[in-house]
This record gives sequence, C-alpha cells and structure tokens, in this order.
Amino acid sequence: MPFSPSEQDMWDNDPGERPERPDDRAINERYVRGEGRIVIESNREKLPGFINQLKDPDYMDLRPFYQRRPRWDAKTQSLLIESFIMNIPVPPVFLYERDYNSYEVMDGQQRITAIKDFYANNFKLRGLETWPELNGRTYATLPEKIRAGIDRRSITSIVLLKESTESEEEASLLRETVFDRLNTGGIKLERQEIRNALYRGQFNDMLHKITRSDRFREIWGLPRWVEGEIETNPALVSDPFFAKMGDAEVALRFFALRHVDHYRRGMQGFLDIYMRRAAKFDEIDVERLEELYLATLALAHDVYGEHIFRPFQPAANAWDAKPHRAFQDAVMIGLSERLVDSQTLRDRRNEIIAATKALFASHPDGTFTGRGNTKQDIKNRIDLYRNMLSSIIG
Repeated sequence: MPFSPSEQDMWDNDPGERPERPDDRAINERYVRGEGRIVIESNREKLPGFINQLKDPDYMDLRPFYQRRPRWDAKTQSLLIESFIMNIPVPPVFLYERDYNSYEVMDGQQRITAIKDFYANNFKLRGLETWPELNGRTYATLPEKIRAGIDRRSITSIVLLKESTESEEEASLLRETVFDRLNTGGIKLERQEIRNALYRGQFNDMLHKITRSDRFREIWGLPRWVEGEIETNPALVSDPFFAKMGDAEVALRFFALRHVDHYRRGMQGFLDIYMRRAAKFDEIDVERLEELYLATLALAHDVYGEHIFRPFQPAANAWDAKPHRAFQDAVMIGLSERLVDSQTLRDRRNEIIAATKALFASHPDGTFTGRGNTKQDIKNRIDLYRNMLSSIIG
C-alpha cells in the first residue's frame, strides 16, 4: 500500500477504542478527572466594541470556521440587524479559545460576518418586515437614533476555554463534539462540513483541490469548476451532493480506507479520526497523496470509461446511471496498489470490465454498493476487487 511519510506512523501509540463496558469505578474515575467536561465563560459586549476587537488579527479567526457553501444572503443578514433594532434576543456565538485571548468561531460565524459587514457598510438593508422604511439603508445612512440604538445592543459569546483539555488530541475531539452538538438545530451541518471546519490545513485544502479537477467533476456529475461558482451558479448550491460537501467526503474516503485495518467507530467516525490526524500532514505528505489520487483516478477512468464507479446490474445487463461511493472505494484502493502495472491494466481493460461484471453477478447481495459498512464488510469488498485484479495480471 503506498503511504505518505506521515501516514506510515500515524497509528503508532494509537489508544484504539475504550473498553465497551467499563465498570462503575472506572466511570467515576473518568468523571472525577474532568474528562469529557468543558470549562466555559460567558462574555457580553456592545456591538461597536466587539467590531473594534475584530480589527485585531490575533483576536478572532474571521476566516470562515466552516466554509458552509450556502451563505447568508443580504436579506437574511438584514433580518439579523432588524432583530438588533427591535431588541429581539439574538442567540450567543460560541467560541473556542485556541490560545489565551485568541479565538475561533464554533457557531455564529454567519452572525459575526453579518454584523461586521453591516458596520463596514458592505450591504444595504433589504426585506425588513417591521421596519421596511429602512430598506436600502446602510449603517452609515441610518437615522441617527436608529444607529445609536443599534450601538447600544450587545452580543453574547460563550467561550470554550483552553483549560478544557490537556492535549491537542483531546482538544480536537472535544471541539468536534461541541461543534456537532451546537449544530443540531436549524440546518444541520453534515459531517464533512464539520470536518472542514475543525481540521483546516494543507490536507483539507488538497481535498477541495481534487474535487475541482475536471475529471473528478465529470465523474460525479458536477459542472466544471470556475472561481466564485457558489455565487454564479445557484443550481449548484441546490445540489445536495455539492452543498453538503459530499464531493470532498468521496475523496476523503479513498485516503482513509487505505487504512481499513484501523477502522472503528463506523464510517463517519473513522473518517473523523483520519481527518483529525491528517490535519498534521506536511507539504510532502500532501503532494504525494494528491499525486496518488490523481494518478489512480486517471487509471480508473481509462479502464472503465463512462462506467467508472458505476455498479453493474446483471439482471438488467446494464451499468447504473450514477457512480456509487462504496464501489469507488474498492476500485480506487485496488488500483492505487497497482499503479506500477498501469499500462498492463489499460491494455487489459476489456478483461477487467468482464471480471467486474462477474463480481457483481457472484455478489448480488449489495457487497459492492455499501449495504454493509462494518470493518469486515469494507475489507471484503476491497479484497474481492484486489483478488480480481490479481487473477488478471498476477
């Protein structure tokens, strides 16, 4: 299996799973140690003071903590400002103290951005329901009393303090849990959106770079990537696969399931674990992994053509209309181990296609369509595909 340098020892000193049924004494000891409990404080600040603090680049990370693809439009931002005008309580924002008096946004990034943009006169109010006479106004052009009223309003922040954890690994787990719980209401964030929020870095950037390649987009039914596509192509944002970052998760599955021997906590839980550790990968790791993915994807495309990652239906004697994630896992992992035989595989593509059809005919129980996602289920379909390739090229 081709691994990057950091991948070769990423599971060393791995604590694995906790005992499934610890006794009461062990449970009590864990609670007394403070494990799994957070330390928080609550702050309340007038809006002008809050905006002034945001000017300090070290105070708060204003890059989107989660780059949720659908963003608040001007009307939604305006209704938040109208809530401040009317003195309607606005939910607090939740922050993580990454260093003393330096924060990341866990929940409330859209609210903070709306407030910041309004005070910077970056949008005009629109769609107001109680104060429609203010539509078309910016902060600077509001009537004096209205502007003074907004300046009297406060924003509450609840801070998850640095003292909550003792190690970076614990901090990552706790942030993941809190971030997930905070987003159980409203439009729930998908797991890949949460990963994108918590584990930013070179590896995460590489996932998005892969999903912007022409071949990837063609395979998964996405239009060619263009700069600013979210703003210029509303239909793309309405595509659940794209809007919920299913494209990035597809790429992540390949990298993570190459380590299936360490699989635990179900598919989503294991992707969380891998993503958390991959956030530490350096430039060399990322370059090698990107090369591995793109070379494997090119090989898969050359072998299967328009049927790439599409399960075969023996009864209908036809390939499915859409690619399937679980079949992609087996194909990509199997071929990634055979890149040295790339030309042979391309030359014998007809044999591989015939053998693939035979695999589906002999396993009509959903083996290759993800009906089972236990560790053994995943290993079985990967091994079946590996063995198929071995039977053809040795």
